[in-house]
This record gives sequence, C-alpha cells and structure tokens, in this order.
Amino acid sequence: MSTFDPTKPSTTESGEPRGSDAHSLSLGPDGPLLLHDVALVQKLARFDRERVPERSPHAKGSGAFGEFVVTGDVSKYTKADFLQPGKTTRVLHRFSTVAGELGSPDTWRDVRGFAVRFYTEEGNFDMVGNNTPVFFLRDPMKFPDFIHSQKRLPDSGLRDATMQWDFWTLSPETAHQVAYLMGERGLPRTWRHMNGYSSHTYMWVNAEGEKFWVKYHFLSDQGVENITNDEAAKLAGEDADFHRRDLFESIKKGDFPSWTLHVQIMPYEDAKNYRFNPFDLTKVWPFKDYPRIEVGKLTLNENPTNHFAQIEQAAFSPSNTVPGTGVSPDKMLLARVFSYPDAQRNRIGTNYNQIPVNAPVCPVNSYDKEGAMQYHHSGDAPVYAPNSFGRAYQDDQGPVENGWEADGTMVRAAYTLHAEDDDWGQAHTLVRDVYNDDQRAALVETVAGSLAGVEDPVLSRVFEYWRNIDTEVGDAIEAAVRAG
Repeated sequence: MSTFDPTKPSTTESGEPRGSDAHSLSLGPDGPLLLHDVALVQKLARFDRERVPERSPHAKGSGAFGEFVVTGDVSKYTKADFLQPGKTTRVLHRFSTVAGELGSPDTWRDVRGFAVRFYTEEGNFDMVGNNTPVFFLRDPMKFPDFIHSQKRLPDSGLRDATMQWDFWTLSPETAHQVAYLMGERGLPRTWRHMNGYSSHTYMWVNAEGEKFWVKYHFLSDQGVENITNDEAAKLAGEDADFHRRDLFESIKKGDFPSWTLHVQIMPYEDAKNYRFNPFDLTKVWPFKDYPRIEVGKLTLNENPTNHFAQIEQAAFSPSNTVPGTGVSPDKMLLARVFSYPDAQRNRIGTNYNQIPVNAPVCPVNSYDKEGAMQYHHSGDAPVYAPNSFGRAYQDDQGPVENGWEADGTMVRAAYTLHAEDDDWGQAHTLVRDVYNDDQRAALVETVAGSLAGVEDPVLSRVFEYWRNIDTEVGDAIEAAVRAG
C-alpha cells in the first residue's frame, strides 16, 4: 500500500525531511560540494540507476572516430600534452539527443549532446558538452527533476508539454537555454551542421603552474544549418534515424566532417570579481571580454564497425582529465564528475573502463580490483598501497595544481551574487540582439505551438516567463495562443 502523501514536504527514501530540492550543500555559496550531502548523493545515485541498459538522458545517439590536430599554440595556458603545437590525437565522438529514448526520432526539438574523447598518451580526456553554450540549470540537485519533467507522465506514459513548461517556469534559471532550444538551433539540420560547446567552465594549468579558466567551442566547418518545425516533423515520420544515417553515410563516402576548436581563456584571478559568476552554467562569457583563441581541428573519418561495442558501450565522463587540465567550481560540473562514472558502473558494469572503446592507450597501474567482468588485472602483484614489494603507488601531499581555494559556512544556496547575475538578461540579449525579426517570429510560432493542451496556472506562467525574457515576444506568444 502506498504511503505517498503529496501534501507532505519531500523526504529522503528513508523518510527523513530533505534539506532542499534545489540547492546542494557547499562550502560557502561558491565553494565545492560536499560528499556528505546525503540528500544530493542519494538523489544522484538513485537517478543514475533508473534505467537499464540505456542511458537515462542522452540515450539516442551515434558517433564516429577521428583525429584532433593542434594547429594553434596554447602552450602558455596549458601543459596538457595533447594540446601542444603540432600534436595529433585519436578521438571518439558521440552525438545524441537529451530527452528521447533509444527509439525516439533524431529530429525532435531538443538539445544535442556533443561528447569528445581524446585518447591521449597521458590518459583519456573527455569533453562532455552540448550544441548550446549554456544549460537549463546551475545546481545538480534539480537535474533529476529536470530530466523527469522532459520524459513521460506516470499514468499515460506520454510526453507532456504541461510538465515541461511547469518545471521551466518554476525555474527561471532555465530561461537562457529555453530561448536557445525554442529558437532555430533547437533543430539542427544534421550533427555535422551544428557547433559543440563544453558549456561548463574548466581549468587549464601551464608548465609554470599558472591557472586559467577555459570554455571549449567546437565550430562546425560545414557551417551551422537548421531545419524548420515542418521539416523536422516530416523527417521524424519518414526517417527517425536521419541524423545517425547522415553521419555514417557521409563518412562512408569520404565526406569527413570537421570542427575547429576554439577556447575562451579567463585569467584565474578574473573570476573572483567578474561582473557575473563565470561558473554559472546558464551564462556565456562575452567575446569582447574573452575572445576566442584557435586551438586545432577535429575531423571524423572512421565509422564504427560495431555500433553496440564502440558507441553504445562508450562511457564518457568529465572526470576523465589529464595533467594540465581540471574542473572548476561549477556545481553542475562537480556533480557530473561523480554522477557520470557512477551511471556507467550501473549501466555497463564495474569494469567499464576495460572495454576496448573506453580503455586508455597509456599504461595503467590501478589498485581497483575485481568486480563483474574483470579482464585486465595485476596478476599476483600487491593489491594494496602502501606496500613493501615494489609496486609503485602515489602519496602526494599539499595543494593540488588544478585546485582552487574556498572558505565559508556550509550552506544550501545559489552562488554568491556578482554585479550582473540574473536569470533573464542573457536570454533577453539572445532573443532581442542575436535573433533577427524572422527568427523572433519563428520563435513565437514554435513556443505557441508547444503550448497546445497546457492549462493554467502553468499557461499564464509561461506568458509571464517569456515577458521576463522579452516583453514584446511574451505578448506575441500570448496573442498567438489566445487566437488559437
């Protein structure tokens, strides 16, 4: 018998009250997240195990192999070996949709995943991003709820616009990403014709130990092209695997897609007093403050020979870093560093890093052992560290080269406010200054069309949401729906 009481504040699965469903426990508003935040760890770990075997988000996708060639010189910013001038590194690239299941159409309106693995001589480096430079959220406590709102209703099993807009309008930090999603870039023509972004802020460290904050921008050499709502709907019915087919057939005939990698570099100290929080995943850094710097070219030139073994079993994670790189205080990124490998352990097994597509090309000396499907092992060498029998181990102490300082009281809160932190400003700039009149008109049509069946109080909140982004656009959306 169910004990569910919808009027009772949320609890953990053991019944104790949750501290928050919106904010993770951090050391000060800007500080690192804390492992003993039981509510966050339980929420993420439980979310990671919801579906077997397909990925929970980013289930539908495909990919290819290729190479990355460094054409610029960013050695003054990072000592990472694979980013040094002239270096060539083998890569694996996976594209995906976020919300759809394995059988869903490629051309549904959605954010597209853009994950790149570099098989470097210092270990695997994974850049896990999207085709937009921002995301819906800035705190991982909301992430499972966000994905649930984009999936299906518990009774009918149908996708539902009401719950999508309900979540978005109750979470104003989504505005910037939703403005992207409802614009023309929510329907890329192909995976080849879209950009890819790290979205997150990462860290680089140079040979002198200097630290920099970095954002990755992969710009399509094919150009950015999109399709209309009508084209997308037609393709969804005629060829649900249109994007997967396009990538495979393009590479098969020798039409190799490529992207030029640029980065934005922020000096370490700038982040402390920048006009908005540079680690907020809902924000972009203006190019006038931090212009793009060319790094190299990514080319995909090799199709998988077995989709399941090489693409479906590929296990990307932003926790895969190499010397000269690191993460940042971005709360969403810090949670993904835990959640991605945890999800992979659940999805494809404890020893997922021994699967050939996930195995690094450099030697491994790991004290992790046993577990289901172990293939590589350390023989009869000591299985513990420290030891007296010749197996090397690490015992570094002191500050880490890719870390940052933090201090403060343990709190559940948003980031410390910077001068220009808000949820609507950059969304307004996108809609008013980046989109032209035709694009704004298409945006109004798309949003109004997405609201079929959405009722109050959610519907009225949607109109107010868009007025907060741009008054004229919000009024036009309401007029279109009311005229309906």
